[in-house]
Amino acid sequence: MDPGGLHGLPIINNYLDGTQRGAMDKASPSGMHFRDSKRKVDYVLAYHYRKRLARPPPGPGSPERTRRSASLALVSNGGTRKGCVEDDGQRALQEWPGLPGVEVMALSPLDALEEEKRLQREEFERNLVEAGLEIEKDPENKSQGLSFVRIHAPWQVLSREAELLKIKMPTKKMYEITEEGGILKTLNEIWCKLTEPLQPQVPQQENTKMKNLSYPFSREKIYLYNIKDKDTFFDNATRSRIVREILKRTSTKARNSMGISTLIANNVYDAAYPLHDGHYEGQNDDMNERKLLYREWARYGAFYKFQPIQLIRKYFGEKIGLYFAWLGLYTEFLIPSSVVGIIVFLYGCITIESDIPSKEMCDQRNAFTMCPLCDKFCDYWNLSSACATARASHLFDNPATVFFSIFMALWATMFLEQWKRLQMRLSYFWDLTGLEEEEEHPRPEYETKLLQKKLKNKTITADNPNEDEKEKLTCSDRMPGYAANFGLILFMIMLTFSAVFGVIVYRITTAAALSYSTNQTTRSNVRVTVTATAVIINLVVILILDEIYGAVAKWLTEIEIPKTEKTFEERLILKAFLLKFVNSYAPIFYVAFFKGRFVGRPGRYVYVFEGYRMEECAPGGCLMELCIQLSIIMLGKQLIQNNLFEIGIPKLKKLFRKLKDERTEPKEVDTNQAKDPQQWELDYTLEPFTGLTPEYMEMIIQFGFVTLFVASFPLAPLFALLNNVIEVRLDAKKFVTELRRPDTVRAKDIGIWYDILSGIGKLSVIINAFVIAVTSDFIPRLMYQYAYSQNGTMHGFINHTLSYFNVSHLKAGTQPENSLFAQDVLFCRFKDYREPPWSPNQYEFSKQYWAVLSARLAFVILFQNLVMFLSFLVDWMIPDIPKDISQQIKKEKSVLVDFFLKEEHEKLKLIESFMARDKRKRKSGTKSRRSRAASFSQFTRSPKGSFTSFSSQHTVV
Repeated sequence: MDPGGLHGLPIINNYLDGTQRGAMDKASPSGMHFRDSKRKVDYVLAYHYRKRLARPPPGPGSPERTRRSASLALVSNGGTRKGCVEDDGQRALQEWPGLPGVEVMALSPLDALEEEKRLQREEFERNLVEAGLEIEKDPENKSQGLSFVRIHAPWQVLSREAELLKIKMPTKKMYEITEEGGILKTLNEIWCKLTEPLQPQVPQQENTKMKNLSYPFSREKIYLYNIKDKDTFFDNATRSRIVREILKRTSTKARNSMGISTLIANNVYDAAYPLHDGHYEGQNDDMNERKLLYREWARYGAFYKFQPIQLIRKYFGEKIGLYFAWLGLYTEFLIPSSVVGIIVFLYGCITIESDIPSKEMCDQRNAFTMCPLCDKFCDYWNLSSACATARASHLFDNPATVFFSIFMALWATMFLEQWKRLQMRLSYFWDLTGLEEEEEHPRPEYETKLLQKKLKNKTITADNPNEDEKEKLTCSDRMPGYAANFGLILFMIMLTFSAVFGVIVYRITTAAALSYSTNQTTRSNVRVTVTATAVIINLVVILILDEIYGAVAKWLTEIEIPKTEKTFEERLILKAFLLKFVNSYAPIFYVAFFKGRFVGRPGRYVYVFEGYRMEECAPGGCLMELCIQLSIIMLGKQLIQNNLFEIGIPKLKKLFRKLKDERTEPKEVDTNQAKDPQQWELDYTLEPFTGLTPEYMEMIIQFGFVTLFVASFPLAPLFALLNNVIEVRLDAKKFVTELRRPDTVRAKDIGIWYDILSGIGKLSVIINAFVIAVTSDFIPRLMYQYAYSQNGTMHGFINHTLSYFNVSHLKAGTQPENSLFAQDVLFCRFKDYREPPWSPNQYEFSKQYWAVLSARLAFVILFQNLVMFLSFLVDWMIPDIPKDISQQIKKEKSVLVDFFLKEEHEKLKLIESFMARDKRKRKSGTKSRRSRAASFSQFTRSPKGSFTSFSSQHTVV
């Protein structure tokens, strides 16, 4: 029998079926180890198999029976046996005709595909064994089903790969962390005592004032590291990361596939994932990191506690740890901004009774007769009927909102500066300060496209074999993708604008239709009805387009064919952010800067679709409507998209996958199936981790709501804070209980997201300047008080902002029918700065209009430059690297140099002592040889003398 396989089937086995069947049937008691309960499962590959149905039933001693029994398990002991197993799948099929009882059949296309996948899996698993990994494979007892390959990395592989990846590991050397002294230390101690009940109950480092010196792992300097147990020296996250790197670079000859990503893309394997650390629920004493995270972090009941960032980083890796650290800092920073926002809102509530303009508007004695809001069917109306709107507008349109806008601009700058400091602190404690960019493997799609190009151009020739390595995709290869990107992104942006325009048309037509109603209540509530329904329609459109844009952005990035995952992620983020930014904020931009600007004036209104007038702002201005629009869209997105979708969609996907597996798998009894499902089976049913882009995206959009239009809605930070308190726990629960364990990725920053945050912060200064100057009445009030008021007060402001219009100048057919007002209405009022009808330049813009416009533009320039200057000042005053961390990094370098110099010095002394001892041995050896030589010469002379004497005596005789 061929030791490498039975009839060409690869078996690399230290447990042969029949001899070790009992061992194979036993499941790992913990679900985390091989069946020997010693070797830890570091990674799992899952795949669906399907056996050929149309084959003769094997007899008791037929080769087919031997083949099936031999293929039950594949368990390697880690030896690399190159050449012992060859890719003989096709040869085996050719040999079968000669075997007794086996009938030659033509494979159906489906069977041929399954056979090809099986051969690829076998080759890939052989290559993994040759790389030093140990694998254990489930027996395939059913005609079709799900099977798992478990992978274990022994110490030799872990140490080799850790050296290649330059993974920093703790050495035996420890040094003291110098803390900041003085008042900062005292304040920190007081803060720690006050927040002690809020701290999560997780294991902490015994001595927080000492830190292990870390150094990239080296097998030559293994004596430097603090290795107490080789099985636990590398934690689970590091072990799975090492195995993942091997999986990514292990290739197969079939289809020239490179790594596990290509095999998953080709459906050879269904999934590849590291295991969670056991169950997260249960009252047993077997505590693991997953259960600890669930108890102290991933429950809604732990909402008041700080996040155990160190444990999150240890379990999920640095990239996910940085996300939750950023989210935690952002949520903490929302607390002061929420407090200030509430104070600004309360200021508006307190001063509403003393606000002169709103009192004048509500005073029925003033009797400002306003021009009709629509043609023919709308009557003249009194300004006092809009009293409620005016009073509500004052809650958000008051001098305090200007202060709040400046405060939020500085808040955004301080938040980004504080994040840079926290990021640097975490980098130091997580040993990321000297992290180098790791070489990334090409994406499967890039490799496929490159292979197609090579085959098309026939560049792989025997004359120039090295030309294959130089081949890469050029701009001309990607040009169709770039063109499609440009065209589709432009189309999507136009689609968003079309949706906004559609809602505008809905508002105009609905307002006109309701104005024709005979019901007095309906006519009096036209503005409220139209505003509320239009905002809800906007919200629904935004939610639908958001989901579409996410899928479109991913597809557009894929057709660009980026080479690496990092490039793919960055391009995807930029596209998705651009589309979702436009989608989320386009309706708000319209209300803030365009609504009511192109209405025209009585007698010369601007019409759309022949007969429908462009909509106007409410008598109190558009700021109140902007506030309503912003609040409903923000709260709706947070409640529906960020919470309900995040909870509901993963559960639906999990249920759908479960039903699909149950439908495709036949109802057969698996004799090797354990009673309790193993950990790798439980983890397979979880949702795969697809990246942090959706998590960051929803928070970045929220950050935009908090900063961009905060002048119109001071309570935005409060609603963001309430959402984030839930969001942190929701994300935590999702990562711990509903997602497969992500691969640990080392990252020293949050990447392109920081640049987006910084851009939003700078854009918010400009937008808030225009909101205050253009949308609110802050500048007109200021101008009136200091330029036009006779006594320096706001008395007469409403009358100042209203222009006169002679009703006889209304176009024929647009006058109100059946007016309830008396026939003596000669003039009606409208909100604008225009010349009166008795002026030579009637209805032209007045001097006040140009004065107010100049003041608005001057305010924008002044506000923008002042806030930018203050932001740069804050940026300059707060160093990016905390002083103590900067000192610690310098100290660590110094300690590292001293440590290695000491080790080299001790090694040199040891070598010198060996040389001295060897020299002494040599000297003593020379002396002993001389003495032996002397004694030997004496010995040879004396016999000679005696011999001579004896001879002489003999001669004499």
